[in-house]
Amino acid sequence: MAISVVMPALEMAQETGKLISWLKKEGESVAKGEPLLEIETDKAVMEIESPGDGVLAGVKVQAGTEVPVGRTIAWIVSPGEAPPADETTAASGRKTTGVALSVAPASSTAASASQVLTPAQPGGQSIKISPKARRLASELRVHLEDVRGSGTGGEILASDILVAAKSQAGASLVDSGSPISRLMAERTTQSWTTIPHFFVMREVDAGALNEVRQKLAPEVEESHGVKLTHTDLLAALVARVLMKHSRMNASWTSGGVRTNAEINIGLAMAVDDGVVAPVIHNAHQAALGEIAVQRRDLAERARTGKLRPADIAGGTFTISNLGMFGVDAFTAIIIPPQAAILAVGSIADRVVPVGAGSDARPGIRPMMTLTLSNDHRVVDGARAAEFLRDLVEAIANPQPWLG
Repeated sequence: MAISVVMPALEMAQETGKLISWLKKEGESVAKGEPLLEIETDKAVMEIESPGDGVLAGVKVQAGTEVPVGRTIAWIVSPGEAPPADETTAASGRKTTGVALSVAPASSTAASASQVLTPAQPGGQSIKISPKARRLASELRVHLEDVRGSGTGGEILASDILVAAKSQAGASLVDSGSPISRLMAERTTQSWTTIPHFFVMREVDAGALNEVRQKLAPEVEESHGVKLTHTDLLAALVARVLMKHSRMNASWTSGGVRTNAEINIGLAMAVDDGVVAPVIHNAHQAALGEIAVQRRDLAERARTGKLRPADIAGGTFTISNLGMFGVDAFTAIIIPPQAAILAVGSIADRVVPVGAGSDARPGIRPMMTLTLSNDHRVVDGARAAEFLRDLVEAIANPQPWLG
C-alpha cells in the first residue's frame, strides 16, 4: 500500500513548510526512520524521516518550494507499484491521502496548526484565514476582502498578508526579518504580555564551581572528547535541584498547573537570526560528560540550522547564560508553557565579606548573579526563593550533586 509523504506540522500555528532538499532521489529505496527530506519552519531547518519502507515515487514538490501543511508532496510505494493519482481529504482538513509523515516527537499542539477561522464578512461572505494570518492582518491593517488566499481551499496564509500589506502601502514593506526572528518576536511578546512574571535574584560565590570544572574538565575531555563548560555544570546542578522542587518544573496549561515527570533542560543559544532553546532531555539522570556532549552537538546543529524536531521539543525549564559575553546580570522572558527560566551572568571578581559574623573581612571572590524569572500562576515567591536557595547551595558545594 502506498504511503503519502505530507508536509508535517511541527509547530503551533504553522501553516506552511519550505522544502529545502530531498535526501533521497525519486526511484531510490528508503527505509522507515531513514532521513528523507529537510524542511524549514519558523524555528529551524529540520530533518524529516521516512514514514515507511519502500521506494520514493511521485515527487510533486521540488527544493525551494513552500508548501501548506498536510499537502502530499511524494509517495513511498512498493517496488514496481505506481503512486496514486488521486487525493482525498484527511482529518486535518488539508487534502492528502494515506499515512501522515513520520517525524520525531514534537509539540503536542502541532495537530492544531492547520485549523482556520472563517470570520463573517459584509454581505454574508466568509473568508478562510488562519489565526496567525488574522493577527498579522490586524497588526498591518490589511483589508481581508482584498486578499487572495494561496492555501489549500483558498485560505489566507501569513505570507499572503505580507504581500497584501506591501501592495496596500504602495511602497516597500519594512523588512520583517527572518522566520526565526519573527517567531522570536511573536513568542516573547506573547509571553511577556500574558504571563505574570516576577523575578528573584541571588549572588553566589562561584569559586567552588570553578574548582570542580578545573578538576573534572580533563576527565570529561579524555572520556568524551568535549570541553566542559560552566553551562554544562549549571545544567546538571539545576536538573538535580529541580528533583526537589517539582513545582518549578511544572507547566501552565488551559486546565491549570501540570507537573512534568521528566526534567528537560532547555539551553538558550544565539543563532544568526535570533535565539533557539534546544533541550537536554532527562538531564537529572545524565552524567556530566553526557550533558557536555549533548550541549556541544545541539550547539553545532543550532549554528548550522540543522536542529531536529526532537531537539527543540519538551523543555520543562530553561537556562540562559550570557556570562561569556561579560553581562553582569539580566532578566529573561519565560518560554511557555514552562514555569521559569534562569538567567546567568558572568563570573567576575568582586569585593565581598569573607567569613561569618564578626570575623568577616573584605575579600575578593569570583561572584556570579542568578536571576530567576517565574510564572506567578504556577510558582509563588516562597517556592522560587527556596529553589534558588538550594541551587546556590549546590553551586557553592557542587561535588556531592555531581557524584
